Amino acid sequence: MKKNFFKLFKTKKPIIAMVHFPALPGSPLYDEKKGLDYIFNSIQADVINLQNAGVDAIMFGNENDRPYELKVNRATLSTMAYMIGKVAEKINIPFGVNVLWDPISTIALAASTNANFVREIFTGTYASDMGIWSPDAGKAMRYRNSLGRKDIQMYYNISAEFAYSLDRRTIAERAESTVFSSIPDAILVSGQITGQVAKLDEIKEVGKIIPKTPVLANTGVNFNNVEDILMVTDGVIIGSSLKVNGDTWKNVDPKRAKKFMNKVKSIRKNA
Repeated sequence: MKKNFFKLFKTKKPIIAMVHFPALPGSPLYDEKKGLDYIFNSIQADVINLQNAGVDAIMFGNENDRPYELKVNRATLSTMAYMIGKVAEKINIPFGVNVLWDPISTIALAASTNANFVREIFTGTYASDMGIWSPDAGKAMRYRNSLGRKDIQMYYNISAEFAYSLDRRTIAERAESTVFSSIPDAILVSGQITGQVAKLDEIKEVGKIIPKTPVLANTGVNFNNVEDILMVTDGVIIGSSLKVNGDTWKNVDPKRAKKFMNKVKSIRKNA
């Protein structure tokens, strides 16, 4: 698994940076006055600024479509596909997608936009802010294959944000079982909500038990903790801390992003 993972990113310890869509049509926070042009200009600016900063990949997500849905409406999916298609000519690094919190829609979006990877909650059962949450990894993987896109890498977040796992095994035990039963391309470990750091001891335990599968920190990575986190992971997914004032709901700050990636490059060089 690690061979395919590193082949995609062409580096060890890749940094995958989030491009968060503003609220989309059909969601409660959508701003009709600003409309679709505002959404496109926002994601295009983030794509350009993140690539200029030197990140290794980007991932599109509908983070501001609160409250979240377990099965998204058609407007969400079609708008994301349309916008990614419009900005595609600007993208020159690998990219992924994540439609919160709908595995099937995430796979569909990846296939229609030619994405390289997806992130989702594919396994487990949770009591969540959205109600009982019980995804089907087998259905999602079979759907991916039916679309002729077996090459889409599937990254399994096994510590769902905004939720409490009803599975009382340790996170390391769940990771080992997931790798055996569900064939993930990477395992992601998260904090409790967006922007909160995952526990280093949990990441370490997961990495020990599944040494052949990439393990990434999925939330809470920032300038101050990235060195410690990269020591125990195969890469990170980062969003909030690269934004203006570290605010999840703002756009990427080019200076913060560049400063962060300069530090990462220094860490890689010294390592």
